Amino acid sequence: MKVTCLQENLARALSLAGRAVAPRTATLPVLTHVLLATDNGRLKVAATNLELGISCWIGAKVESEGAVTVPARVLSELVSLLPPDQVELELNVRTQALRVRGGHTDASIKGIDAQEFPIIPTFDAASAALVSPSVLKKLIAQVAFAATTDEARPNLTGVLTKLEDQQITMVATDGFRLSLRKDALHAPVAAEGPLSLLIPAKALTEVARALGEQEKPVAISVTPSHGQVLFHMESVDVVAQLIDQKFPPYESIIPRKWDTRVVVNTAEFLKACRQASVFARESADAVRLSIKASDELGPGRMLVSARAAESGENVTELEAAVSGSSIEIGFNVRFLIEALNAVDAPQVALEMTTPTSPAMLRAVGDDQFLHLIMPMHLSRAT
Repeated sequence: MKVTCLQENLARALSLAGRAVAPRTATLPVLTHVLLATDNGRLKVAATNLELGISCWIGAKVESEGAVTVPARVLSELVSLLPPDQVELELNVRTQALRVRGGHTDASIKGIDAQEFPIIPTFDAASAALVSPSVLKKLIAQVAFAATTDEARPNLTGVLTKLEDQQITMVATDGFRLSLRKDALHAPVAAEGPLSLLIPAKALTEVARALGEQEKPVAISVTPSHGQVLFHMESVDVVAQLIDQKFPPYESIIPRKWDTRVVVNTAEFLKACRQASVFARESADAVRLSIKASDELGPGRMLVSARAAESGENVTELEAAVSGSSIEIGFNVRFLIEALNAVDAPQVALEMTTPTSPAMLRAVGDDQFLHLIMPMHLSRAT
């Protein structure tokens, strides 16, 4: 193998694929490596930890075909330090050493035969659904953060992804909050019948990272074994092992009515929560929302407050359009901040029934997104 490519393209490909490299404690040394292989006039850069696989293709001048795996960390660090010019990669087949030349640098990296590298599934257009990059970015941004990182509850580390007819739905929960978004597919599902996939939230985060400046629709397909999902982009493929667990039946916990509804400016509410978090961190991140309905004396308002026994307290008053009765309710301020960060609308509505019942956060003017959040018990000191 002998190829020449641009340093910036190789560095970016190594950075993307490197997200799937296994830690150095991996039982199989080749999983700590990155695969370099010529592929139809381009250079393929791929890595996998057997749960996640990322393949990137970059333009290259291919003088001779071939493939090799080399330690990902060594190659990535070396390439990042090379000047922004052409990089020449040449494989010594007998020794499996990769010669890397760029600028005044001439290095040799010991590799492992590419045949030992695990096979990463390839894209099959026959069973793919198409979704626009902007839609996919929004879906992931508004849902994936609500999944748990607790590996003891594997079914909650994933994002339930439903593909049916012209619609895609993503849902995630950690048991204390739930985020759901629906949107339109670019083209209907090609597979027979609807698909319901439990995709690791971490994998979707990598998909969002890989989207970059993608303009063409992203294809989503399932491997023939139905054990993996593949996201196919113009120059990047992300493959993830599906979670073989049942997602909890979430539909029944979504409130169908409310007794109090407050509409506030999203940015102002977010700022108030961030200010409250300074004090809330000493009281289990608890923040109090005191919502006052409008009366003869004035319009509705919402007070966002937090108190710390040692540091002090903070209260922010926000103008609000309040429907229904007054209420005092507590939330985890970190959960509120993350939910408000996901809202892509100037105004947000918070719908509640009682101080101990789940509340619903909605983006005003966007009925495709909803976020359910469980309240916290408020002590008198909070």
